[in-house]
Amino acid sequence: MSKRECQPCTACCDGWVQITVKGCEAYPGHPCPHSTGKGCDDYENRPVSPCREFECAWVRPGSFLPEDFRPNECGALVIDHILKWQGLVVDLAVPVGREIPEKTLQWLMQHAEQTMRPLIYQMQDPEADVLEKNPLTLAYGPPAFQEWVLEQQAQGVKLW
Repeated sequence: MSKRECQPCTACCDGWVQITVKGCEAYPGHPCPHSTGKGCDDYENRPVSPCREFECAWVRPGSFLPEDFRPNECGALVIDHILKWQGLVVDLAVPVGREIPEKTLQWLMQHAEQTMRPLIYQMQDPEADVLEKNPLTLAYGPPAFQEWVLEQQAQGVKLW
């Protein structure tokens, strides 16, 4: 498999993943000020964290995601191994847009079942006029995992 390249995808820079770059916050509806929508206007000077260090699951060497799961194509940005729960690796999927398309979400859920890797995913409120900085967070996996995620949220614990 050849190395996957981010471009032309800029989902991480466009705010779908909450990041802070050079003191500027990026979150849904509020992209990094350096994002041009086709790349970074200060690419050579981008900071190590988060820019140089960040790799979504699609671009990682040996990725479990299919070729057509580049975030800007499938509608979800997947971050693998965001945490462990009861010894199981947990993955995260955030929408590139208001919600993860049904076909993509179904594939991710099936993968979670087959690999015993619970999934945390987000979606925007379809009724809201503007994108929320902190979208609805949902859990897919064993009932105990779903309950644990709800408990963590109720306690204000940041999961990633």
